[in-house]
Amino acid sequence: MFENLSERLNTVFKKLRGHGKLTEQNIQDVLREIRVVLLEADVNFRVVKDFVEAIRVKAMGQEVLGSLTPAQQVIKVVNEELATLLGGETSQLKLSGKRPLSIMFVGLQGSGKTTTVGKMAKFLKENSHNPYLVPADVSRPAAIEQLQKLGQQLGVTAYEPKSDENPLTICRNAINFARINAHDIVLIDTAGRLHIDEGLMQELRRIKESILPKEILLVADAMTGQDAVNVAGKFDDTLDIDGVILTKMDGDARGGAALSIKAVTKKPIKFVGTGERLDALEIFYPDRMASRILGMGDVLSLIEKAEATFDEKKAIELEKKIRKNTFTLDDFSDQIKQIKKMGSLEQIIGMIPGMGKVKGMKGLQPDEKELVKIEAIINSMTKEERLKHTILNGSRRKRIAKGSGTSVQDVNRLIKNFNQTRKVMTQITKKGMKGFRGGVHPR
Repeated sequence: MFENLSERLNTVFKKLRGHGKLTEQNIQDVLREIRVVLLEADVNFRVVKDFVEAIRVKAMGQEVLGSLTPAQQVIKVVNEELATLLGGETSQLKLSGKRPLSIMFVGLQGSGKTTTVGKMAKFLKENSHNPYLVPADVSRPAAIEQLQKLGQQLGVTAYEPKSDENPLTICRNAINFARINAHDIVLIDTAGRLHIDEGLMQELRRIKESILPKEILLVADAMTGQDAVNVAGKFDDTLDIDGVILTKMDGDARGGAALSIKAVTKKPIKFVGTGERLDALEIFYPDRMASRILGMGDVLSLIEKAEATFDEKKAIELEKKIRKNTFTLDDFSDQIKQIKKMGSLEQIIGMIPGMGKVKGMKGLQPDEKELVKIEAIINSMTKEERLKHTILNGSRRKRIAKGSGTSVQDVNRLIKNFNQTRKVMTQITKKGMKGFRGGVHPR
């Protein structure tokens, strides 16, 4: 989402690094360019004004101008102010109190509200909670059915409204059901409209006053830019929301909503939706997002994704296989599946510091279809072929290509890449183990 913004800001900083010593004029020039970049990224103009002024005050200080690395100091100031602009500290869900507690999801139609409720259910379930889904949107066709299907997919119970129940009755009855059946968190999917109207707000206000939700979260579409900020302001005026979930952060929006929403509404971004899959919901970390915008990567999020995805026991078994040179195409396929669970390759690359600046990486769109093709080829092999790839003669490769809908050249390329990967992994493992035989570290 921030690709264009990151590129523009890094161009500005590149000019800054070209000066061994900075003057006040250099800094004024940089601030002018930052202002233009942010305005073109659809950031609220008042937010831009305050942001640039905060940087100016700090950057004009002797600590920066008198530094041996003034350019780096200015970038450090920008990073700090950007993190503050995005919210400063991470805002957690408030999950303490009498059970079951309820969370209301509000927003306009088309913002991804129902899917976000499903994502939150998955997030909470994986964090040892027992969520309960409540489809209180009786105005949108198939909204109730959509949430119930998401519940089935996740193994999470969803309330089944009767035809004569209105949204308020649905919420009350659902909370009673959750209490009786030991559900600790109730997730309420409320109705949306294509635009804000008094009828919608009155309905939401009645639900809030009746059930007293622990949190009210606005689901806003990041692709709508400043409209998302305006929507947040209006919902906050009526309902006093507790936070925002920005969806479609994996799209090509300019980033103005994410950079403006906290400063304008004073309400934090708590989560971001980074894709269509049910696991594509991430806690929003302002400092990490600031680092990613400035091309510094996000190593902590990358590590967390890896830890959540990769099985430690399997990793140890894999290392043993590599060391003994028994790494098979089955293992290769398993590793591809693990990587895909972490998200898109583009997102993973964006978290690695400096990758956006590496020559040849600019504009690179990793081909996710290639991974699908590799899996199809391996799945078209027999068990024996996956375990002993050396038996893959011409006729076998032809059969595999036909079965996977690929070409013989594709199969040949996979085997060649697999052999190279296997060789490199074996060499790395042997080098890593050298000197540690018997558990003794070389001195």
